[in-house]
Amino acid sequence: MKIYTDLSEITHPFTRPYVTIGNFDGVHLGHQILFSEVVNKAYLAKGTSVAITFAPHPLQIIRPDIGIKLISTCEQKRELVAMANIDVLLIIPFTPDFARMPAETFVDEVLRKTIGLEELVVGYDYAFGKGRQGDIPFLREQGARKGFRVSVVEPFFVDDMLVSSTMIRKLVSAGEMKDVKKLLGRPYQIRGEVKVGQQRGGELLGFRTANLHIADDDLCPRHGVYVTQVIYEGKCYGGVLNIGRNPTFDGQQVSAETHIFDFNQDIYGKPIKINLLQHIRDEKKFSGPEELVQQIRLDIETAQEILRQAQKEILLSCEERLNS
Repeated sequence: MKIYTDLSEITHPFTRPYVTIGNFDGVHLGHQILFSEVVNKAYLAKGTSVAITFAPHPLQIIRPDIGIKLISTCEQKRELVAMANIDVLLIIPFTPDFARMPAETFVDEVLRKTIGLEELVVGYDYAFGKGRQGDIPFLREQGARKGFRVSVVEPFFVDDMLVSSTMIRKLVSAGEMKDVKKLLGRPYQIRGEVKVGQQRGGELLGFRTANLHIADDDLCPRHGVYVTQVIYEGKCYGGVLNIGRNPTFDGQQVSAETHIFDFNQDIYGKPIKINLLQHIRDEKKFSGPEELVQQIRLDIETAQEILRQAQKEILLSCEERLNS
């Protein structure tokens, strides 16, 4: 996949480009349907599949007062779009000047002149441009007048849940990780470099932890304890994670502390990825370290049993497919 991070990097229009455009926060199943549409159309037409997105998220510029929390980082978005077999990813810098661009100017200067648009594929509720002028009726009218096609992908539901970034944010905030996985098509993941924490996990409690800082603008899951998969240097380990402020020790800063099973490496400053599989309890304040240690042991037993059952389900599913 070829990645462009500025319109000036595109020196000539692409060959028969089939384009989708959106914020693609989370790259959920609905977004993946859009990608599949443009990839298939471009393949059949011997053209180019193009995804256009923005950085930062437009609401961070247009409505900074909202304080939107993002499901995925720009790095994650790139990885996930690449997995969809898109030929070209264009990440347009979203600035106040760009936000003031009229919708028709965007169509003429970006989609037609720079990209060379053949067909545009968008979600049912997509709109862009100053004042969200570029809605579906506008796009269809523009396409009819200027010679490009517009396809609209209808809303997608899983278990009566609308697949949308807004819904996923609500579910993450509620700790409903099983439902989040249904809408994303994969577990919800946090990632970052392991930070030096308060050094209580190993020395005081007997359970070493890998600590990630949760920034104010990060989408923070419901505080509490989760069963996790920890990915480090291409290997996957089970784990149990606590997200919160460590009320037993009167903590103030939100952090994510993960105890990784069967793991004893020094990974300070190293990048890890953590898949949150299931919320098992809320964070609470204990009477002291001894009571907390007892609860951590119970959390580990619970997490290991959940991971065993998940592995058993995977094996049984594989056997059923082989025997069918």
